[in-house]
Amino acid sequence: MIQTLEKSENIGLKLVARGKVRDIYQVGDDKLLLIATDRISAFDCVLSPPIPEKGKLLTQLSAFWFQKTKDIVPNHLISADLPEIKNILGRGATLDDEAYDGRVMLVRKANRVDAECVARGYIVGSGWKEYGKTGKICGHALPEGLRLAEKLSAPIFTPATKADSGHDENISREKLAEMTSPALAQELEELTLKLYSEGSAYMAQRGLILADTKFEFGFIDNKLSLIDEMLTPDSSRFWETAKYKIGSSPESFDKQFVRDYLETQDWNKQPPAPELPANVVSGTTARYREAYERLTK
Repeated sequence: MIQTLEKSENIGLKLVARGKVRDIYQVGDDKLLLIATDRISAFDCVLSPPIPEKGKLLTQLSAFWFQKTKDIVPNHLISADLPEIKNILGRGATLDDEAYDGRVMLVRKANRVDAECVARGYIVGSGWKEYGKTGKICGHALPEGLRLAEKLSAPIFTPATKADSGHDENISREKLAEMTSPALAQELEELTLKLYSEGSAYMAQRGLILADTKFEFGFIDNKLSLIDEMLTPDSSRFWETAKYKIGSSPESFDKQFVRDYLETQDWNKQPPAPELPANVVSGTTARYREAYERLTK
């Protein structure tokens, strides 16, 4: 039976945050230890039971992308190798190999930019809903008559506020410039679209479409750097190229599978959420695993 990790505990480090998926520990003054659990959330609720292997697959996929894109933009990753991390931490930390191998990243601490940097290449999700009401997405005026899941003529940058709890809120590029600075907003847009382009081209070679994705940035030693996770099923929408069809929302490799199940339940989207059945849990693991294997070979 595959071991799952619902939360980390008693590892000898100070816990500074427990998010919907990751537990974050302080390491000295300038580093953090990120532990990706197998928790899964939807509609702002952490669900039960956890999804086996999820944390490991997310961690290793992020590490893969951080390595692949480090020449485009610096990132916060020091190591995702447990033996190396244990050697750096020394005897003060206790990380059991069976529980934590594959799901731990040691990273540089960053001064976070409080915005989600979203790139969209296709019209779907919240972008589709906004387009239906206004003909725009985050201030981008789009042609009339676009259909669900249709490819845009060029990817667009659609930032959002970064919420520690509750929903992130889409904002315009002008609002982002007010929140940060015009120069920083421009740099965030250029990097986001460059990373989306690189990821999209790579995925296309493996029979996948990158519909949209989000990135987070922060400053490390006064340099804008990529932080958090990158191009994972939790931060992106992947589609199977062979199954893609304009006019319908294609099956994806992210947790949309879980959301679709929850939408069939008599539930008001308030805690507690319905228990996930075994077939939804195993199906979600299979989707995360396939995304990892397709992308990393």
